[in-house]
Amino acid sequence: MNATVLLTSAATPTAPALLLRPWSVEDVAELVESHRDPELRRRAPSPMESEGDGLAWVRVQEEGWAAGVRFGFAVFEAPLDGEPPRLAGGVALKEVASGKQSAEVGYWTAATARGRGVAPRALETLTGWAFDTFGTDGLERLELLHQVDNQASCRVAEKCGYAFDRLLPSAPPAFPLDGHLHVRGRS
Repeated sequence: MNATVLLTSAATPTAPALLLRPWSVEDVAELVESHRDPELRRRAPSPMESEGDGLAWVRVQEEGWAAGVRFGFAVFEAPLDGEPPRLAGGVALKEVASGKQSAEVGYWTAATARGRGVAPRALETLTGWAFDTFGTDGLERLELLHQVDNQASCRVAEKCGYAFDRLLPSAPPAFPLDGHLHVRGRS
């Protein structure tokens, strides 16, 4: 898979356009800064406290692209004032394999971008790309998991057509609480 994939989500009357592209080392400073947010730190599976942590994380994303099993995208808002794009979050397609009927999606939103529809718009863009790109290779279903206390993720899932499937038991340390499994089929 070519790591130069660029995806876009058009501007809305209340929010700027989004650009989704593979993570790069140039994103590390903004990535680490975003992870200083207490809410994001609480939900992230591993802490990102230094540029070294951020660089290691970006390298894992690059390896996922190279192996064709994980496709992580940095999500940027196109500013209206001519400034450079700002990191607004991230989305990922995970556990992709040739002939495998399902894969997982995940997302997060930077504190500075919350409340502007970034997560649903980025997830919808990723969902369309995933089915378009991997549907002919057998992908029929996308799964989205979140902890039961993450009502914002539940709303994003429902808004994007990921129906609640079932309650999942906790799986510490990554999922210390029970979780929801949402699914969306290829249409």
